[in-house]
Parts: sequence; C-alpha cells; structure tokens
Amino acid sequence: MTELLPIANARDTWAWLRSELGRRRGRSVFTLLVAAVAAGMALVPVYVFGVLVDRVQDGAPPSTIGWVVAVIASAAVVGGLCAGFASYLIRSLGEGILADLRERTVDRALRLPIQTVERVGKGDLLSRVGDDVAVIGKAVTDVVPNLVTAVLLVVLSMVTMLGIDWRLGLAGMVALPMYALAMRWYLPRSAPVYAAERVAMGERSQALISSMQGARTVRAYGLEDSHLGQINGASEKARDLSVGVFALFTRFAGRGNRAEFVGLATILAAGFALVNADIVTVGQTTTAALLFHRLFNPIGMLMYTFDEVQSAGASLARLVGVVDLDEKSSAGTAAEENVGENTDATLELDGVRHTYDGSHEVVHGISLHVKSGERVALVGSTGAGKTTVAAIAAGSIVPTSGSVRIGGTALADLEPGGLRRRVAIVSQEVHVFAGPLIDDLRLAAPDASEEDAAMALKAVGADGWVTALDDGVQTVVGEGGHELTAAQAQQLALARLVLANPAVAILDEATAEAGSAGARELEASAEAATRGRTTLVVAHRLTQAAAADRVVVLEHGRIVEEGPHTRLVAAGGRYAELWSAWEGR
Repeated sequence: MTELLPIANARDTWAWLRSELGRRRGRSVFTLLVAAVAAGMALVPVYVFGVLVDRVQDGAPPSTIGWVVAVIASAAVVGGLCAGFASYLIRSLGEGILADLRERTVDRALRLPIQTVERVGKGDLLSRVGDDVAVIGKAVTDVVPNLVTAVLLVVLSMVTMLGIDWRLGLAGMVALPMYALAMRWYLPRSAPVYAAERVAMGERSQALISSMQGARTVRAYGLEDSHLGQINGASEKARDLSVGVFALFTRFAGRGNRAEFVGLATILAAGFALVNADIVTVGQTTTAALLFHRLFNPIGMLMYTFDEVQSAGASLARLVGVVDLDEKSSAGTAAEENVGENTDATLELDGVRHTYDGSHEVVHGISLHVKSGERVALVGSTGAGKTTVAAIAAGSIVPTSGSVRIGGTALADLEPGGLRRRVAIVSQEVHVFAGPLIDDLRLAAPDASEEDAAMALKAVGADGWVTALDDGVQTVVGEGGHELTAAQAQQLALARLVLANPAVAILDEATAEAGSAGARELEASAEAATRGRTTLVVAHRLTQAAAADRVVVLEHGRIVEEGPHTRLVAAGGRYAELWSAWEGR
C-alpha cells in the first residue's frame, strides 16, 4: 500500500485551530459579538408575539399592534444588518486562517526531504493542497457562518425559555439528551468513514497522476487496462465510502426528527398544565413553543451539516499533519550566525549510514573528506549507493546515522536557507519551469539582474543558443513555451548553480542526459560551473572521473578504492575494471 503523509489527530487539530483563533483574538471576539447580536434580534419577534397574545387576552386596544410592528421591523433591520456583517466577518476570518494554512502547507511540502516526496508520491500531497483546501473552503464560506449562528440561536433560545419560566425551559431541554444520543451514535461511526474517504481521495489522485505522468510508458507496454483498473478501484473505494456515510446520515436524521417531536410535545403539555395552574400565561407558553419550534432549523443545521463539518475536519487534519511535520531545529539559526564569515568549504562525511526502509542499509559507514576546492568523483556500478551518498552530502537526505559537515559545521545545524547558500545539487532530472527563461534562472538568485544571468549563461556555454531565441532570456520556456533539449535544460541548471554561487557543488550524473554527441560540451559546462568550488561528482561517464582530482569507488554502499585516476588504473583493481570496460565500449 502506498505510504501517505501524516494526518494530525483530533487533539492536535483542535489545538492548532485554537492557537490560530488565539492569534486573532480581538477579531474573533468582535465577530462573535456581532453574531450574538444578530441571533438575539432573531428572537425578538417571537418574544414580542407572546407579549401580544397576552395583551390581546387582557383586552388591549388595536393600536397595540403598532408598537409590535415597529419593534419587529426594527429587530429585523438590525438583525439583518448584523447577520450579514457577521457572515462577512466569519468568512473573512476563516478564509484568512485557511489562506495561511494553505501557504504553510505548500511551504512545508516544498521543504520536505526528497526521499519523503518520492516515497509518498505527489498524488497525496496534491490532494491535500487541492481537494482538502477546497473542502475546507466550502465549509468556511457555506457552513461555518450558519453553524455559528445556529449555536448562538440554540444557546440564546434556551436561556430565554428558562427566563420565561424554568419549568418551560426544562421541558424544552427534554429533547437535548435525545439529540446528544443521536450525535453519540452518529459521530463514532461516521468520523472514521470521513477520514477514510479523504484518504481514499488521495489514493485516487495518486493513481490518476501516476498513470498520466507515465502515459507514454503505459501505452508502450500496453498497460492501459491495468492502470484504468487501479484508477477505477480507487474511485470505487471513495464512492462506496461516500454512499456508506450517507446511509448513516439518513438514520441520524430520523433520530433528530424524533427529538424535535418529543421536545415540542413536552413543551405544549407542560405549558397546558402550567396555564391551568395559573403559573404562566398563554402568551409565555406560546413564546416558549415558538422558540423551540424555531430551533428546528438551527438544530437541524447543527446536526445535518455535521457530515460537511466532519469532512472539513478530516481535511483540516490532513493539512495540519503536513504543517506539523518536524521542522529544522531552531539551533540552525544560531549556528548560521556563527559560520557566516567561515570561508572553509571542506566537505566531510563521517561514519554515514542510511536505510530507506528501516531494515536494509544501502550505505554502510562511509567516511569521506573532500578538501576545500577539491574535485572528487564517485564511481561504481548501478546500485552501489552513489546517488544516496551525493544526496546525503547535499543535505537532501538525512542519514540514518553519522554526520555531514561543511567547513566544520554540521548540516543539521544549518537552517534551510543557510544550507542552500553553502551547498547545491544538480541531478540528471532537471525541471524547466514554465515562464520566461530569466525567471527560471532567478530561482537560484531572485535578485539577479539580466547581466548576472547573461554572465552565468556564458560561463556554462549556453549564451549562444539563448541569444538565438526569439526573445532571448525573456523567451517563455517549459510547458506551453519553447521546449528545451535535455542538454539545454542541464546547462540551464548549471547556470542556476553559477548564480547561486555555493561553496560546495554536488553533481549527480548531471551530464547523463546529453548523449554521446553533446557529452563533451556538457562536461565542459559542468567543469566551468564548478571551477573553484568543492565538488562531488557522481560520474556517469568515466571521463569525468579521469578529470577529477580524486576518484572514490563505491560497491554495495562501501568505499572499496580511492585515489587519483592514474594510480587506480595502474593498481588493477575495481576501478581499473570499470575503466577498461569504459574504453572498450
């Protein structure tokens, strides 16, 4: 089963929500007060109508109706204005919190370790920042304002009924245990289903995205039916969960209707007895009955929107689960301040071990010292652990044990921004972002001028083809724009490296996609981009190893040889075998 990103539990989700409301305490209190005034104004006509009944019984003149109409009209105007304003305030408050949450989720997702993203897949992540945000957004705009109003109406109505006569208030409260029992029956059964439904939607997105991204491969191997089956299976699972929870909801609605019937009947029976005993008036009983009857809609709102509330709650838990992923230790800031002037670019790996699944190690206690300005090539057969070691050296992967230091400072002590200022990695999987080419370059240095970009492009030998583009560095590239070749995309990535200007550069088979025709030119670009930097190269082509100051040979996650190219060839060991095979290819 595909591993998913963590999901926050109910306690952590509520704690997060309380903290967000606490950060906006003044605005939250003001919003609640405006909503309370709106709810109070909605009760005024009911109360006045009860008073009118008693006045009529007492023989009041027809003119009495005038002040009743005036009070009701005034309450309607004030209540309408406050209700509209409260709705606006609630939506504004909720959407502001959601916007912050969405930004924090995306920011956290972009900072996730590469191996985490690869392990969970993009579908789960996209469903959280897409589907889950949409579910919460709908709840914030359509459900939460009505929910807040409903809660306030219920509370104020019960208080008013108790104020008229405590016995009438207690009669109305007879229905509350029935409502509570209905909720107690419904919530434990539906909450897990809603959570499972959101997970199923994430799995469906993952199945769809994986199939779409690999569409060419799927067609090449005739796997359309197999992948459609996976998508259909994930969709059917999400559908069945939705149908199942709706069946629970219909039974829940029936329990709510029974509570309404019992509550209203109890108030009428109690009111009849109290009127006969001359304890309350007909008007007071009428007011109590109308107040309770008026609660049908708000209580129904509270109960019947719980499906949307729970769905939004499940989505919120999925977003909070991403936001609450362990952040970098705050010690990084202090460490970064201490190494700000440190120009030592020595790269050290000390006793590094790593496992992806918790049981099988792919790197076994590697120790490697790369002197400042030295160029070291990692070579070895497929599966030797070269890419893992490179990613660990770049800080993209946190090793299971051992440490990595640059200039004597552990990578773990550097904040993300400080880490990327000191070390950068370029892999063979280069992405060209849609937009002007200059913006693509500025990903590495947002403040870079066009002159800076031109110098970087010239340094890696890309200035010729960039100048030949219709709009030069302003040419739109990527999806929907000018399509770059694999070699051009790699040169673009190397130009970003020049602009970023890190002390340490990691090249993970960064020239592998060039093909034999463009390999020499791209290797020259890579050499130019890393000149003067401490460089660790995962050498796809052994000509890169031959040009390095030192070669480190890996096999099965261990260093088996290291030294200059000529010495290793003369030694007749594993590297000599690889070199012989390379020359005779």
